[in-house]
Amino acid sequence: MEDGRIIELYWDRDQRAIPETAGKYGRMLHGIAWNLLRSREDAEECVNDTYLRAWEAIPPARPGAFRIWLGQVTRNLSLDRWKSLRAEKRGGGAELLLGELEDCLPASGGGPERELEDQELAELLNVFLRGLSREGRAMFLRRYWYGESVAEVALALGCGEGKVKSSLFRSRKALREYLEKEGIAV
Repeated sequence: MEDGRIIELYWDRDQRAIPETAGKYGRMLHGIAWNLLRSREDAEECVNDTYLRAWEAIPPARPGAFRIWLGQVTRNLSLDRWKSLRAEKRGGGAELLLGELEDCLPASGGGPERELEDQELAELLNVFLRGLSREGRAMFLRRYWYGESVAEVALALGCGEGKVKSSLFRSRKALREYLEKEGIAV
C-alpha cells in the first residue's frame, strides 16, 4: 500500500493503519531499534511505541516522507530508551555509536536555544552528507543513522570492513573540520 493511502487510514482513524504500517516498515523499524538497543524486548517496545506515536500524531500531522518520519520516531524512542537503561547496561549499541561521533558533534544541552542549534546542526549535516560520495554517504548513514555494525555495512555495500572503517574515519574527520569552519564548536 502506498504511503499516502496509509496516512489516509490514520486520518480516517481506521485501525488498519497500524498493521499496514507494520507490514511495510516494521522490519526497517525493528532494525533501527535493534541496532541501538541490542535487546529484542526493548526494540519491540520502541517499535510498538512508534505505531502509537503515529496514531497520536496523525492527524494533525501529515508526514511528507512517511518512511523517514517513522525511522526518526523509532530512532528517537530507541535513544531515549538507551539513555534510561545505560546506567544498568554498559557498552555496545548506541554508546559505541555516540562515542565514535563524540569528537565531531557539539555536546547536547537542553532548552529552546538547544532546539534551534539542533536545527542548524541538522541543516549543516545535510549539506555535509550531500558532499560525500554516494558510497561514503551510504556508509555514514548506515553506521550512524541506522546503527549498523561495520561488518553489516561492509556486507551490504559489498566491500571490506577495513574500507568501511577508513571511510568512516575520514568522514568523521571531514565532518569535524566542516563544522569548525561553519563556526560550530565541537
